[in-house]
Amino acid sequence: MPPYPNTSGTDGRGRTFGVEEELLLVDAETLECAAVSRDVVRDHDRHPADSGHRITTELQQEQIEVAGPPVQGLAEQLAAIRQGRALLDAAARRAGARAVALASPVFPARPHLVPQPRYEWLRERYGLVVDEQLTCGLHVHVGISDPDEGVAVLDRIRGWLPVLLALSVNSPFWYGRDTGFGSHRYQTWSRWPTAGPDELLGTVQEYDRRCAALLRSGVALDRGMLYFDARLSARYPTVEIRVADVCLEAEHAAVLAVLTRALVETAAAQWRAGDPAPPTGVRQLRAWSWQASASGVDGALVSPVSGAAAPAAGVVAELLTHVRPALEEQGEQESVAGTVAGLLRGGSGARRQREAWAARQDPRDVVRAALEATHR
Repeated sequence: MPPYPNTSGTDGRGRTFGVEEELLLVDAETLECAAVSRDVVRDHDRHPADSGHRITTELQQEQIEVAGPPVQGLAEQLAAIRQGRALLDAAARRAGARAVALASPVFPARPHLVPQPRYEWLRERYGLVVDEQLTCGLHVHVGISDPDEGVAVLDRIRGWLPVLLALSVNSPFWYGRDTGFGSHRYQTWSRWPTAGPDELLGTVQEYDRRCAALLRSGVALDRGMLYFDARLSARYPTVEIRVADVCLEAEHAAVLAVLTRALVETAAAQWRAGDPAPPTGVRQLRAWSWQASASGVDGALVSPVSGAAAPAAGVVAELLTHVRPALEEQGEQESVAGTVAGLLRGGSGARRQREAWAARQDPRDVVRAALEATHR
């Protein structure tokens, strides 16, 4: 993947940002999970694209990741996400499967681990946590100038990450049953010992010290296993925000990525201005994320401004107000606000999945509707 230069404040174009989407693979006929990720990756390697997209396997053979190139704006990001999904689906079709933007399996399934030493170690170490780990997230990389700016950003975006999660919820079903959550993926993912929100860091040295302590404990195999909701990337000069479900609609994924970049830009500006990071505790953040995972935008969320429960639409409006200067600087305020308003009216992926389920309680209806939305 190309580098992520931080051009903010130097040429008016803003920070580059890129998206990694994990998708489920389903049989093209039965629509049940299909363990074909290695076939799909091999096929893509035989038909490489010149767009900068990468397709790679993940933990289970029923899931796969497509990573897009760094881009500058909303229109570019939407095009990159659509192209990545199309490339992935084309390779999946040649393996008798389809790629669908579901963050958890609708059908009962038994995942098949990708046969790699690292994953075998994880299964031996974590047992059922690995066997049941078939979830798909959306990871957004945003360019930073240096690690000092990155840590300052991580400290200042913590309270807003549950709102991003709420906007993305797309995993109400789990192996054939409705879980009662908008994002059961987040609940499942939180079983990893290193997952979730982090404490205030303050300095790069403190970030490195905490990472080293986790690695020294043996609880995490390597830095790739430090599954914080947001972290410094180990591979690129970026902050990597990992809190969201993969979104059903490409438009929602692109807008979520733009909101994430705007959060980073806003936090960096606060740091440059000397504004302190909010001292919200990890226990509070876990509770806020739990609430976001439970109800998405269909109930109450916790406001990072007041710390109190409030209607989701009001908390989302607070987020848009918080990042408005960054969005306006890029000329994206109107487009983002319009898409978010449509999401609040029409519902997240979780609501859309439940609507597809309601008529016949048939998982095939859910997957068919999700395939249509994924590749609309």
